Amino acid sequence: MAASPSSMPVPTKASENSSANQSNEKKQDVGKFVELPGAEMGKVVVRFPPEASGYLHIGHAKAALLNQHYQVTFKGKLIMRFDDTNPEKEKEDFEKVILEDVSMLNIKPDQFTYTSDHFDTIMKFAENLIKEGRAYVDDTPPEQMKQDREQRIESKNRSNSVEKNLHMWEDMKKGTDYGQTCCLRAKIDMNSNNGCMRDPTIYRCKNEAHPRTGTKYKIYPTYDFACPIVDSVEGVTHALRTTEYHDRDEQFYWFIDALGIRKPYIWEYSRLNLNNTVLSKRKLTWFVDQGLVDGWDDPRFPTVRGVLRRGMTVEGLKQFIAAQGGSRSVVNMEWDKIWAFNKKVIDPVAPRFTALLQDEAVVVNVPEAQEEEKHVAKHPKNADVGTKSVWYGPKVLIDGADAETLSEGEMVTFINWGNLNIIKINRNAQGKIVSLDAKLNLANKDYKKTTKITWLAETAQAPFTPAICVNYEHLITKPVLGRDEDFKTFVNRNSKQEECMLGDPCLKDLKKGDIIQLQRRGFYICDQPYEPVSPYSCKESPCILIYIPDGHTKEMPTSGSKEKSKASTTKKTVSAETCEAIPATDVGLPSTPPASASNPLELFQKVAAQGDVVRDLKVKKAPKSEVDAAVQHLLSLKTDYKQMTGQEYKPGNPPAKLCAPPTLSGSSIGTDGRSLYDKVSQQGEVVRKLKSEKAPKDQVDAAVKTLLALKTEYKEKNWSGI
Repeated sequence: MAASPSSMPVPTKASENSSANQSNEKKQDVGKFVELPGAEMGKVVVRFPPEASGYLHIGHAKAALLNQHYQVTFKGKLIMRFDDTNPEKEKEDFEKVILEDVSMLNIKPDQFTYTSDHFDTIMKFAENLIKEGRAYVDDTPPEQMKQDREQRIESKNRSNSVEKNLHMWEDMKKGTDYGQTCCLRAKIDMNSNNGCMRDPTIYRCKNEAHPRTGTKYKIYPTYDFACPIVDSVEGVTHALRTTEYHDRDEQFYWFIDALGIRKPYIWEYSRLNLNNTVLSKRKLTWFVDQGLVDGWDDPRFPTVRGVLRRGMTVEGLKQFIAAQGGSRSVVNMEWDKIWAFNKKVIDPVAPRFTALLQDEAVVVNVPEAQEEEKHVAKHPKNADVGTKSVWYGPKVLIDGADAETLSEGEMVTFINWGNLNIIKINRNAQGKIVSLDAKLNLANKDYKKTTKITWLAETAQAPFTPAICVNYEHLITKPVLGRDEDFKTFVNRNSKQEECMLGDPCLKDLKKGDIIQLQRRGFYICDQPYEPVSPYSCKESPCILIYIPDGHTKEMPTSGSKEKSKASTTKKTVSAETCEAIPATDVGLPSTPPASASNPLELFQKVAAQGDVVRDLKVKKAPKSEVDAAVQHLLSLKTDYKQMTGQEYKPGNPPAKLCAPPTLSGSSIGTDGRSLYDKVSQQGEVVRKLKSEKAPKDQVDAAVKTLLALKTEYKEKNWSGI
């Protein structure tokens, strides 16, 4: 006995094999992490050192989660260190923000520190370098210094005596007018091919007050000088850095050796570069200042709070990073890759609900249906997710897009209810469907070839939940920006779309952050829960749901059955402008010679082709005007078909006279014709199946050859009169 629609699909041996394949996939998804040299269980110390000058983005998240990975793997220690070496950029507000971001990522550092905790120590190391003749104070103007370094020209101050350097150093420490024109440079090698080794600046004079140390210091170390010292002092065993720092590694180790301190090991990993994305704080700030986004937690932003608000899970991020492993390859990556990992996390546990487009809903009248409530599983494969209430009744609503795919006499599966027969389709003067009449056929449990649609019963016992579904697109239209290209030229100013929905009554119970699936629409996260009528505004607040990408380039179908949508992708793509009929080879019908406009078979094929055009446009979320035009053409073709044949167009059922080939007296040609037609149809299915499964070309060619032979035979015996 076939399974009920409420529990489809039923686990089978095939699905078990599929699960095994998925399990193997997961194993392959885990990247190879390079073992940390010298790492000992229980003794590994890593650190995550963000600058307190902005919100963490997904690149920071990768760094933080990688450090956490090694902390956990080696049962070691993770230090969270604020790099506060630049008083101009440091803001205490951002410290709080970053700590919140780290908490959102479920990262729990063992120790919190600041680079400023070690300012006295760092200053003493700098003075030691001066006294040893390994550093000098330079008053060369910044632009001139930059040019000299590029041209490998030594500064006039490079040969100054230790005494003169210490005197100039004191000016810097006091923040005098002259001291503010100076900086301290390490004396390394001005002829080095590595620009980072050409006497880099290690201290600069700044009179700004520091958030933690106030006005105690007038000089501050550069990150490149402070980092190796603090790593060594704090006991860091392995410093994880992106490959963009590779040229600075030589400098890092020079400081370690010159100061005679313990050497941490630098472990490199690839930076996360994402297409259609900018990570620069300056550029992201521009979007906020221009009002193009809602704030730093806007779901279009690559910030930690932005991607989490859009429905990314920490576990999904972890799996994505694990799949990259210890890769050092710097590549630009599509967001789809990350969202695909996220789907693996949410799909097994996201409860299923229903929502219909408010302005496109069509009434289905089922007079014999009784108004009643039943409880069904929230998830077809996971009973632990729980159950939900489903209301049934004589008046239900379906999506208008689904209604357009139905035909009179067709048996349709209403998910979580059963099979219903469409008795009549009622249209207005413009040909638009305004309602359908249906009859219960619950005794029929055959759901294999039926159209599956979602629906909601209209009942005063359980009113619909008003909802708004929000879909976001990339803020940047170009995948990869050139070095000299202005990102403002490629800003998508129409990257947010909203749709008003009639939601499942159960959506009233959603809480902020709940992740669900709207059946046949996709995954969504609750951004704002539903609120009943307010005594102040006298209005109810709709439930706001944000669409969660699932890693597929094509969006989830919102109309027609899953089978229909799948079939349409294997057929030839037909543009809305040309609306050409799909060849008979593609739709599994007997081929016919060129026919006039009065030929029922040609018209049947045109209706089928236009139906595919409409479905394809909706799957691709084409502009509404384009979809409406295609739908109007489809309705016109269906009207012509009914006038010509006297019957409603039904998918898969060609004109009556095609199904009953003329029988010549005294012969059995009619029976043979029917048999041949069935063979042609069956072989057409074989060809489509092979193409959809991307079978080897020789197999497809052989199947097509058989199909053409059957069509030729059928034509010779039964179609000589057409």
